[in-house]
Amino acid sequence: MGISSTLYTAISGLQSNSQAMGVTGNNISNSNTTGFKSGSSIFSDVLASSISSASGDSEIGRGSQLATVQTNFSQGTFESTESSTDLAIEGDGFFIVSAPGNDLMLYTRNGSFSFDDEGYLTTADGFRVQGSLYAGNGQLNEGLLTDIKVDMLSQIPATQTENVTVINNLDSSSDILGAFDITQPTDSSNYSTTSIIYDSLGTEHTATCFFTKNANQTWEWNIAVESDEITGGGANDFTVINSGVLSFDTNGNLLTGGSGISAAITWSNGSDPNQVVTYTFNTTQFDSDSTIISQNQDGYSAGEITSVDIGSDGTVSALYSNGESIDIAKVSLATFVNPNGLSSAGGSLYSATASSGNPSVGYPGGSQGSLVVQSLELSNVDLAAEFVDLITIQNGYNASSKVITTVDEMLQEVLNLKR
Repeated sequence: MGISSTLYTAISGLQSNSQAMGVTGNNISNSNTTGFKSGSSIFSDVLASSISSASGDSEIGRGSQLATVQTNFSQGTFESTESSTDLAIEGDGFFIVSAPGNDLMLYTRNGSFSFDDEGYLTTADGFRVQGSLYAGNGQLNEGLLTDIKVDMLSQIPATQTENVTVINNLDSSSDILGAFDITQPTDSSNYSTTSIIYDSLGTEHTATCFFTKNANQTWEWNIAVESDEITGGGANDFTVINSGVLSFDTNGNLLTGGSGISAAITWSNGSDPNQVVTYTFNTTQFDSDSTIISQNQDGYSAGEITSVDIGSDGTVSALYSNGESIDIAKVSLATFVNPNGLSSAGGSLYSATASSGNPSVGYPGGSQGSLVVQSLELSNVDLAAEFVDLITIQNGYNASSKVITTVDEMLQEVLNLKR
């Protein structure tokens, strides 16, 4: 190999270091890009020819080349945000997105999402986030990838109350009053509590349960509503719609009368004329103040969607003005056997290749990685390391250029031999 060939060897050094400078420059320019993964320049040498001598065969190199740019998929740090649709992944997973009307799936670590004017959960560039939808029965259609969409104009219809559960204590030291008198409900009861009942139109009604002690281990209960709210209500302020007896053992534990108690109600506002409400009492009779520990009922009024929440398990839920929530979808994540084989598609997106292997699709948790809500993953670029690379690459570039000038001087000496 002649001395002039060394010029091309040095040129390869200039080229490879120039390309490496481009990689480092790209890393630095994306140091503030959400979810960006830095690249590393991997060099390799170039063999051109071999020479033979008494000591054996040897190879002469022809310089260097940039063999590959390896993406560093190490975990980036998290930044807390105020947006409920901002998501970050702790682990190896990728969000799955696709362009509208395109079946090609792309993958990203940038979880800066928002809902567009059509209700689709999208990236800043309009790619739609993929997941599985919940059916009307509340069951998740597992494994079926589709665009995540929330109808922002949806309403949830009213549901009438069917069950009321009361957990309370009745004071065993209360006076025995005898029979309950609806004309004097306060004077003829030891304790009372109210609960909300919704009819089929979503109208809210107040039902009062009066407890009257009529023996040492026996309490009478009467559920009453305002008379003008029901058809056929009596002349008194309240009308009893159901009643029963709770009996206790000597330890204050409930023996009978605590479950399967139903009341049929006909409201006067045109709602379902045969609404049946089942009261279940989980009551004790201890020597402590009569009190309600908790009570709940399963009805609610109509409601409009007010916001959308994404949980740490990836569940997208619509929240309504009546306090109810409905699960809409679940965000899917993908992992790869060889993430370094992914091909960059720009915009912090990657596409699968034969080298990366097919994606393994699942939901947050386990090998897919965990979701961190109201957070974004920052770029994993280490600026200190990048500046060190800048120095190294610059030195390599300068050294290669020095080879060219040195070879030029040697060639000039050869040309001067004819003088």
